[in-house]
Amino acid sequence: MKTEQERSELIKAINVLLNQAYDSTLDEIYALLQKIEEEEEELKAYEQAKKDADFDGSVSWSEAKKELQTEVKKEVA
Repeated sequence: MKTEQERSELIKAINVLLNQAYDSTLDEIYALLQKIEEEEEELKAYEQAKKDADFDGSVSWSEAKKELQTEVKKEVA
């Protein structure tokens, strides 16, 4: 894990590069970041589903994923 100073320096360096990037490149970077965020949410949901299944043995990954997608849709709406 990075220190606050390391994190701040990295963000500054990224901002310098972003400010020099073409608009199309920015669009691609944004799409990749969104995909990463979605995958992280799915991984968290998977981990939670595993914990739930270990606890009571009744929640499958497909059920947990459906529930996550439903919750995401509710939050967006």
